[in-house]
Amino acid sequence: MNNLSVDIGRLKLENPILTASGTFGYGQEFSSIIDLNKLGGLVTKAVSFEPRIGNPAPRIAETPSGMLNSIGLANVGVHKFIEEKLPFLQSLTTAVIVNVAGKTIEEFVQVIEIIEAAGGVDGYELNVSCPNVKEGGMAFGANPDIAAKITSLCRQSTDRCLIVKLSPNVTSISDIARATEDAGADSLSVINTFVGMAVDIHSRRPKLATITGGLSGPAIKPLGIAKVFEVVRNVSIPVIGIGGIMNCDDVVEFLITGATAVQIGTANFVDPQISEKLVFDLQNYCTHHNIKNIQEIIGSLQLDS
Repeated sequence: MNNLSVDIGRLKLENPILTASGTFGYGQEFSSIIDLNKLGGLVTKAVSFEPRIGNPAPRIAETPSGMLNSIGLANVGVHKFIEEKLPFLQSLTTAVIVNVAGKTIEEFVQVIEIIEAAGGVDGYELNVSCPNVKEGGMAFGANPDIAAKITSLCRQSTDRCLIVKLSPNVTSISDIARATEDAGADSLSVINTFVGMAVDIHSRRPKLATITGGLSGPAIKPLGIAKVFEVVRNVSIPVIGIGGIMNCDDVVEFLITGATAVQIGTANFVDPQISEKLVFDLQNYCTHHNIKNIQEIIGSLQLDS
């Protein structure tokens, strides 16, 4: 068996396949379909201090090579998360990373402190990059100083793995990446969705109630690869690649570019078993190419001198 294990800061994963926040519920929804413990880890949907009902419908629109979403970080809130979702997550042996959202900087800290008191998770992913909320979200992740402040305060609240999820909808993703690394982030998730829009040509109305939403799926993979390429050359902490991954070739492409791990998002809606299949496929890829350790792939991109 080939060694697929990777280190994300202080967190060791059995393999580099994780699920992306917002596409995998709280994990339990998929537990009858796949063996969650075969994944490197799962990232929960966002958890905020108070429950959020999210944006009005319609909030999903299919595109020719992906989808637009404007869910608006709908979630049960941290107290119900502790009561209703955490017990199942604590039963897993795979890594559990909680995606954390807040309307204010203080709310990020509050959510982490409440979950820390309950225990049973392996890390946190700070959602400073959601394009579908009016308060917080992408506004936090577009400013290096604010992103760094959130990271620093959250770092003081936990010794667990701390990941910051970056937005591509900024002038310089590298500036944000360096700022959050300096503030104590263990890893960076690159990238969240791109702002996009679709129009119904019959009603002449936007297909989303919020007009714009986050574009994900195969259409953004080349953009995600480019952002990973940029970020890994500007930070020394591990980068988790995200964006349009649909098969094992896509996973390997991100790893070669420099990502230490990947998250599977939109593909979960196409094939709910895809994340577990990708672990198997990656193992087969390594066997076929006589790769004993996944580290032989990571960051192996060949560039002309």
